[in-house]
Amino acid sequence: MPSRHPELRRWRRAVVPVALVPLLLAGCSADEDPAPAQRPRHERKADETHQKDPPPQPAVAPALGRVLRDRAAAVRSADQTAFLAGVASRDASFVADQTTYFENLDQLPLARFAYSLDPTSLARTGRDYWATVEVTMQLDGYDARPVVRPDRYRFTPQGQGRYAVASVTDRAWESRNELDPQPWDLGPITVRTGHRVLGVFDAGSKASANAVMGEVEKGISAVDAAIPYDWDDGVVLYALDDPAFLSGLDNVPGADPLSLDAVSFEVMATPVGRTVASTRFVLNPDVLGDAGPGRGRLIRHELTHVALGARADDVPAWLSEGLAEYVSVRPMAPEDRAISGAALSAAEDGLSSLPTDQDFGGPGAEAGYGVSWWACEYLASAYTEPILWTLLEAMPKGRPDDVLEDLVDMDESELARRAGKLMLDTYRPEPEPRPSKSPSKSPRKSPNQSPGRSG
Repeated sequence: MPSRHPELRRWRRAVVPVALVPLLLAGCSADEDPAPAQRPRHERKADETHQKDPPPQPAVAPALGRVLRDRAAAVRSADQTAFLAGVASRDASFVADQTTYFENLDQLPLARFAYSLDPTSLARTGRDYWATVEVTMQLDGYDARPVVRPDRYRFTPQGQGRYAVASVTDRAWESRNELDPQPWDLGPITVRTGHRVLGVFDAGSKASANAVMGEVEKGISAVDAAIPYDWDDGVVLYALDDPAFLSGLDNVPGADPLSLDAVSFEVMATPVGRTVASTRFVLNPDVLGDAGPGRGRLIRHELTHVALGARADDVPAWLSEGLAEYVSVRPMAPEDRAISGAALSAAEDGLSSLPTDQDFGGPGAEAGYGVSWWACEYLASAYTEPILWTLLEAMPKGRPDDVLEDLVDMDESELARRAGKLMLDTYRPEPEPRPSKSPSKSPRKSPNQSPGRSG
């Protein structure tokens, strides 16, 4: 984990639930095996090893559907006794895990909750059945529409045609289908609600819940004041001490989620398609212990991504990340708007291009955020702030260089050069001449990471 830096690294990712993959039903061959005496012993043993389990019985799917309907009704009515009645009681640890799962769901503001069985996925294993189950959940006030995610359950018979849920975990299936378990699937959580924010904490982070929730609420107000768009939907925050959820994210820059201080991500409504149900963000566990101004700045950065949503999907990363940085520092005094030494060094070496999308996932990320931020600072200072939002809306309609040429009469290379000059003028201004004849001080060798004057 990198040390805390005033310009914290972060990224957005889209979470797209994987499409359901129906399992082929195991069938029996119509050909009869020869009598055992007519076949070698090793061939008979191989046949026994690969013999398929019997196919599902016709009445099984309706019975499993009833189990799932009762289970969902128990969640919606907050009836723990009814919920546990549908859980196989033979494994005490599984019952304890399911009790925790129920208690987690009971804290969430559920507008919709349901299970749906895929009957084509039924696979018999001895007396039990595995099946693919769709879990539908909508957080009231936070999800614009329900979110559907696939899972795989094992059901075991209870007698008289009844079944109970015996497992909700199939590691191999989950790995093949690249599932992303949610915090309420992983262990005990504590849910806090505030003005337009739903916070999910765990045992190790709930002590910081009040402070973090307060920073998010203040951040929402600051972002509201800075951007010209309405975004009335609530924000879902995952602030977890356990890194399991964050480490399970894939498709992140640098391939190491734990190196990111925060990630904002779009949650798709269905396993297929591009309809967004909500945008959420997760904080790195290390950030939770840093109560300084950097955490508030990081939160405002991620909230800007949430607020801009799909508007920033098809724009260059330098503009998306630069806008998030630009908005995140607005509430701070100019002398407190820290920048990375890597960005200043890049400006000193001479900037001839703006960061690419790939630059935000590698060793150049710290410089990339600083340069992108100051590209926005230059545009706002030279053309007034509305030019930033005009560019945001125009970028998806053409090549970045063409859009810049049309609106500000320069290309990306020229914008990078001017941004670098303004950055150096702000953070490393030339010393003013002294009236005294005494020698001036030697220039500072280490980067000054606080601006000498306002940008």
